[in-house]
Amino acid sequence: MSAQAGPKVTVQTLAQMKRDHRKIAMVTAYDASFARLVDQAGIDIILVGDSVGMVVEGRDNTLPVTMDQMVYHCQSVVRGRDASSTNAFGSGGRAQIVGDMPFMSYQVSVEEGIRNAGRLIKEGRAEAIKLEGGAEYSELVHRLVSIGIPVMGHIGLTPQSVHQMGGFKVQGRDASQAQRLKNDARALSDAGCYSIVLEGMPSDLATEITKDIDCPTIGIGAGVGCDGQVLVIYDLLGMNESFRPKFVKRYDNLAVRVRTAIEQYVTEVRGGQFPDEDHSFSKDAPAHKMTTPYGSVRATAGGQPERDPDASGAACIPIPIRPKK
Repeated sequence: MSAQAGPKVTVQTLAQMKRDHRKIAMVTAYDASFARLVDQAGIDIILVGDSVGMVVEGRDNTLPVTMDQMVYHCQSVVRGRDASSTNAFGSGGRAQIVGDMPFMSYQVSVEEGIRNAGRLIKEGRAEAIKLEGGAEYSELVHRLVSIGIPVMGHIGLTPQSVHQMGGFKVQGRDASQAQRLKNDARALSDAGCYSIVLEGMPSDLATEITKDIDCPTIGIGAGVGCDGQVLVIYDLLGMNESFRPKFVKRYDNLAVRVRTAIEQYVTEVRGGQFPDEDHSFSKDAPAHKMTTPYGSVRATAGGQPERDPDASGAACIPIPIRPKK
């Protein structure tokens, strides 16, 4: 069941959620279809992550992802989010959309970082950007915030530093690493980050950082003491059976369900069972015309779905659609 639509999530919303001790839910999305669904489900933040390089493109790490790719995926997610409902701002959707700064889009210079962050906002239509790294990026964060670009930080296990770390390994287990992460979190918060992702670190360290800084923390593999949590949507839905890290909880097993559905489709096509009469057109025109695309389902005034009689059954499963207000 879809969560109730609420006011648009903003930087101020998230700050208030921390003050009120209300947990923040964030998930990744890379396309319009998933963005629409997660917004309808009541997610607070959609992260258009450079993890797209791994879970969509099939790469070993996030390093090859480019700015052009991130702009493209941000645009797709915004369109999907905006199609889900209407908020008080007059645009669709509730969730805040954050675009990831890919590897080498901000490491060369502050000026290049500002330019590329601007692309995610102007071209990608993201509402904030996320960048990996600690105190060394404080100046960039300060400059971005001063010109009106909200910045989400990211410390701990930072995937863009996978080669330097020797793999995807938990960070902050020894005293010196833990102190460095605390210093990084404080520096980023002081520079103006409105939120910081804490990834792959001991839960007690993440809890300590969360209590020490003013901005909300969002954990992934960092325990329940953070102000919120984030997961990659493909991991959450169980779409890769071979990927089972400790920090991921699977809320479904779509790998099996998708294969089962496609196997059934293949069987019916090869057996001549699909398409049947319910999924085929006749030479006679329908009794009344519909303006929706053939095979679609539209919402009536009461919010109930109505089928195009010229494409009966083509929409598979009748799904209630929330009428726009």
